[in-house]
Amino acid sequence: MQFENSLGHAKSLDEDDILKNFRAGFILPQHQKEDAIYFLGNSLGLQPKRTEQYIQEVLHQWGAFGVEGFFKGDQPWMNLHQQLTSTLSEIVGARPHEVVVMNQLTVNLHLMLVSFYQPQGKRNKILCEAKAFPSDQYMLQTHVRQRGFDVDKTIIEVGPRIGETLIREEDILTAIEQHKDELALIFWGGLNYYTGQLFNMQAITAAAHDCGAKVGFDLAHAAGNIALNLHDWNVDFACWCSYKYLNSGPGAVAGVYIHERYHNDSSLNRFAGWWGSKKETQFLMQKDFVPEPSAEGWQLSTPSPVLYAAHKASLTIFEEAGVQNIFNKNVLLNNYLHFLLQEVIKQTPSEHMRVLTPGKAGEKGCQVSMLVKNGKQIFDELSANGVFADWREPDVIRVAPVGLYNTFEEVWKFSQILKRAINKFSK
Repeated sequence: MQFENSLGHAKSLDEDDILKNFRAGFILPQHQKEDAIYFLGNSLGLQPKRTEQYIQEVLHQWGAFGVEGFFKGDQPWMNLHQQLTSTLSEIVGARPHEVVVMNQLTVNLHLMLVSFYQPQGKRNKILCEAKAFPSDQYMLQTHVRQRGFDVDKTIIEVGPRIGETLIREEDILTAIEQHKDELALIFWGGLNYYTGQLFNMQAITAAAHDCGAKVGFDLAHAAGNIALNLHDWNVDFACWCSYKYLNSGPGAVAGVYIHERYHNDSSLNRFAGWWGSKKETQFLMQKDFVPEPSAEGWQLSTPSPVLYAAHKASLTIFEEAGVQNIFNKNVLLNNYLHFLLQEVIKQTPSEHMRVLTPGKAGEKGCQVSMLVKNGKQIFDELSANGVFADWREPDVIRVAPVGLYNTFEEVWKFSQILKRAINKFSK
């Protein structure tokens, strides 16, 4: 598409947008009695208006039936998870029985490493991206120590080359080949939280399996953002949160994908809990654990119906809008943002802003990270003008317009506010 740097063009894109009516289904923060420009879907998605109703239904059921709410009422809690996995599996490109909604992201990553990090002899190393989100680093470090290994000798990090910001795909694949006889696990983020770089998960998975290692992904910044095909890519496991692009609320229940080939694999280690036991015999309360032969077999504890309800409120919007329609708009909205940011660079003093996020298709999602001179002043100016963006030390501003509730007009207005702010503080 040929973009134009004008308000009229932005409005015409909005007029042609088949998802334009879904914005009205979200609660938008206000700035000076008008809708703020909320570009923080990469941090916390907006609240769907229907969320309150869905939660109230759970509370009403609790009041009406007490513990029998698990089995009575219009939506028995015992079966609520089955209303989540169909849409969620489409979002992550999996089969419904390969997806389970449970716990929180880092808890789930620890649980997955119990099963999929199985060091044997010299094959005990984990390869990961340098400067991953801190929770991932802490998870890997503590998990490796708990297994009795030296962190510095066990965890191999791949980072950008000197003087570069992004990690080259060829360097990832070279590192896998270089350490192929030592690797037990490749663990990678689908999309880097700091730069917005999207990684080639299919290529990483194929390289990992070629050398005999398992592979798993943290999809916190990818699920609901970009199209995924975890099953077809042959990924072993993946975990994600649902409070970002999946709009399920702060502290929302998280999700896990486990390829179906492992569902009946008794050789895998796992931590077990009653909720993951086989449904047919669950209430016999037997001593020995027999897992449900699906991703649900990795569940531990009773999930919260309240969190399920909030998650369902958002997933029903994904159903109504169409998952692929959302991904298509995410791409178009982001391409427009990249175009306008290049226009801003042309109209501001040189070397005052640089876009860190790749602009090519297949290398980016909704998030764009910008390296900005006088960055904190620029960020504060954006905030004062009603823009919800994200500041990352020492000098990066992140924004992430998303298809379900952001508009092309907002993207254009943001570019104008940013341009004025850069020019203001460059004097």
